[in-house]
Amino acid sequence: MSFINLMQREINCKLVYYGPGLCGKTTNLQFVYEKTNPDAKGKMISLATETERTLFFDFLPLSLGEIRGFKTRFHLYTVPGQVFYDASRKLILKGVDGVVFVADSQIERAEANMESLENLRSNLGEQGYDLDKIPFVMQYNKRDLPNVATVEELRQMLNPTNVPEFEAKARVGEGVFETLKGVAKLVLTELRKGEMPGNRPGAPAAKPRV
Repeated sequence: MSFINLMQREINCKLVYYGPGLCGKTTNLQFVYEKTNPDAKGKMISLATETERTLFFDFLPLSLGEIRGFKTRFHLYTVPGQVFYDASRKLILKGVDGVVFVADSQIERAEANMESLENLRSNLGEQGYDLDKIPFVMQYNKRDLPNVATVEELRQMLNPTNVPEFEAKARVGEGVFETLKGVAKLVLTELRKGEMPGNRPGAPAAKPRV
């Protein structure tokens, strides 16, 4: 859940990139980090596993506007894709405000995509979240590879509820910021709907919540 830093006049929101192993979650975050103004971002933290890394950092976008005089700071996280890191996934999802599911467009990764999406739904449910009721977007990554499913095939498999979806080639940055802006706008819409979201008014400056 988002929280307010009254001293900094910031609303802090947590965005999590979810998906199967090696689908491009880390590549997305690395590209965003590299292209973000140094003055607007915190340090990127990396927790290495044997096969991939969990990354997180925070940044303050300058173009998304304010909510009742408060700026919005986004904290971006990836989860490890391998099944045996499921406990870590659950921990990273705590307090989430928006989710990006990064699907691997390769035909042979169809089952892994579906298993990961079901795992996301299950892990959110354990914490009282409903994937159909939180800000959520779908990214179809690796569109530049030769053996990929069509967008329509991916949509039928992974996006029956028609959440916003984006094609991407994350290794060259294509579709990366479009995806991020898509989920960020959904989060801001939710914030603007109701009361100021500060579950913890006067909360200290945001720290990694892992």
